Amino acid sequence: MKIKSNKSLKKVVSFLFISTMFLSSSCFGQGLGSRNNSSISNYQYERQLNNVFEFVQKNYVDEVDPKILYEGALKGMMEALGDPYTIYLDSDYMRDLSDTTMGNFGGVGLTISKPVESTADKPAYVEVSTPIEDSPGFRAGIRAGDYIVAIEGEPTPDMTMNQVLSKLRGQVGTPVTITILRGANMRFDVRLVRALIEVPTAKYGMIEGTKIGYARLIEFTPETPHRLQDALNSFEANGYTSLIIDLRDNPGGLITSVAEVADKFIDNGLIVSTKSRLAFENQEFKASASETTVKKNIPVIVLINHGSASASEILSGALKDHHLAYLVGERSYGKGSVQQVINLSDTDGIKLTMARYYTPSDVNIDKIGIPPDLEIKNMEDFTPAEEETYLALVKSDAISKIVEQQPYMDEGDISAAAEKLYKDYPLEKRLLRRLVRNQANRLQETPLYDLDYDLQLKEAIKIIETGMWNNLMRKSKTLKELQDSVEPDPLAK
Repeated sequence: MKIKSNKSLKKVVSFLFISTMFLSSSCFGQGLGSRNNSSISNYQYERQLNNVFEFVQKNYVDEVDPKILYEGALKGMMEALGDPYTIYLDSDYMRDLSDTTMGNFGGVGLTISKPVESTADKPAYVEVSTPIEDSPGFRAGIRAGDYIVAIEGEPTPDMTMNQVLSKLRGQVGTPVTITILRGANMRFDVRLVRALIEVPTAKYGMIEGTKIGYARLIEFTPETPHRLQDALNSFEANGYTSLIIDLRDNPGGLITSVAEVADKFIDNGLIVSTKSRLAFENQEFKASASETTVKKNIPVIVLINHGSASASEILSGALKDHHLAYLVGERSYGKGSVQQVINLSDTDGIKLTMARYYTPSDVNIDKIGIPPDLEIKNMEDFTPAEEETYLALVKSDAISKIVEQQPYMDEGDISAAAEKLYKDYPLEKRLLRRLVRNQANRLQETPLYDLDYDLQLKEAIKIIETGMWNNLMRKSKTLKELQDSVEPDPLAK
């Protein structure tokens, strides 16, 4: 009798299981995955998503907040594109974006990116695109290209971008410890104290003892063209005869802003074009002679590095392709796509890659970057022994202790401190002076330039003062010419 009962129970269970399978198949459109994808319409996919949403909401073992399903679906949809710049923006992210747009927010001052996928071979570490000038991250010596592998001991590959931002930002004056990976092996902790981050746009002045105007464009905001014009007016009053534009660690910004800046140099022709899958989304930004305010035929040098991205690459590429500037430094970051923020409601939205931009010679530099005409590195790669020495210096907190004992240091004091440090930490003295100088200046505005440390700026000044610029420009190539010399067009006859 008992055995018969068990058999009956098994039949009931089997019936329920089979019924559930049948019901599920019926609910979800006969299984779209088994059909040829090309024959499935957008409408069928949309209906299937709606069916799944309703089925999960009604049948999941626990009651489900529909907002969780909605946000999860949108996050998955954006991530499926495999584009790190296309993301879902929840309410926290939208608030952070608004704070940044307004020009100030509380945080550590690092512009970052994060891959969508994480694998054992390539973990989805947070990459520092650039430190924001005068921020806690900048003063701590964090560089473009560094990876944040953990925040407060929690590995970043397992975090979403929203989680990363929420952990890095917080109340002004509170600390956060991040773990930095530099190069292949240098791993060390940095304790940062959150501050009110004000997003600057430009700084400028004459190089002392010269007729060279120097303008550092920090980010492209609506104010950048006006601030650059202020700089040019100041240089004009000082009788400038040449110009250095510093785009190092400039993460980009508004394409309209960089087009206005480029128009001050270029009097005719294309500045940048954007190309989309949709023809009506394509745009061309062209120069007008009436907007050109930079003196004609004067030497212009542009400084770039790995932290120069997006809009700063648009300006570099435009000036290079029009043979108006000589590029010095290191290869730029390589972000050649254009994003648009689309509000879905008052509290959320998506950021979607809508187009790619092309330089005047019709080159897209996405994931490639712009090579400098003259490559100069401010810092050579450390040897294994130097890596160990640098890590020991960071962990010792020796520089902070020196500056605490002597808070108001002049250049002589800085040099003496570097000599003292060199005995225990034999690194390049130029670097040691830089580290001490940064710490000594932590409570005041960063100097406009640092000729003791900055080899790239020194080389730019040398090119101008020795009269080499004209000869070098005659030999420089457009980005298209460089591209063709490396990768010949297979269709060319």
